[in-house]
Amino acid sequence: MEEKKDFYHLVEEIYASDSRYKPDAYEFIMQALHFTQKKLNRQTHVSGRELSEGIRDFAIEQYGPMVATVFSHWGIRKTDDFGNIVFNLINSKVLSKTDADSIEDFRDVYDFASTFRNVLRDSVLKNMEQIENDLKKDS
Repeated sequence: MEEKKDFYHLVEEIYASDSRYKPDAYEFIMQALHFTQKKLNRQTHVSGRELSEGIRDFAIEQYGPMVATVFSHWGIRKTDDFGNIVFNLINSKVLSKTDADSIEDFRDVYDFASTFRNVLRDSVLKNMEQIENDLKKDS
């Protein structure tokens, strides 16, 4: 419990000096980092590109067609914003980086509009494909 209090206290300090992103965005980024590490079967470092892609997948899984709305509410409008959040966490010693890591690693990894525009449609199509495959197996 103490660890969470420390994290939230640090996020409040970050927010007090940089209010571009809501505190919830910081917690989400940490959850997305753990999701990405698990997906890549790693306990340690992931690159900015890998994290941005993991954030995308985790966000779609968590928020579905509402992902763009949630990100907008948090102040996140492009992958560069992920980098700003990560480097705020690095500067606060919540996260660490290697010498090769740069905030530039998050620049324009993907376009938000095209990535999140059709989340609902893509989800429905994926589900329909799965249903069709299941029906083929049963026949």
